[in-house]
Amino acid sequence: MPTALGSLAEQRRRLVAARRIHWRRTRRLTAILLLVWLASGFCTVFFARELAAWSLAGWPLPFYLAAQGASLVYLAILGVYVLAMRRADRRFLALLKAAPGGTS
Repeated sequence: MPTALGSLAEQRRRLVAARRIHWRRTRRLTAILLLVWLASGFCTVFFARELAAWSLAGWPLPFYLAAQGASLVYLAILGVYVLAMRRADRRFLALLKAAPGGTS
């Protein structure tokens, strides 16, 4: 019986380690994407006067960023999050399956 308990303890340790790695990656991705969101929302408004010298399709750049660009940035952030989390979940499942006694 000691080997069965040792095996269960080893499986639990691997599961906890896999979860820790998964959530560390998830938090890092979320923090990076939140910083991109902050930069696209706050910096556009904060530097509007400096950006007004540039134009895009005849419109001042801050106006374009507020009207269209911010929505496109938010959509891109969502797309990156979905793709990255899908990949991270696949990695997590692969770690679980690779562990001895993992799910089939």
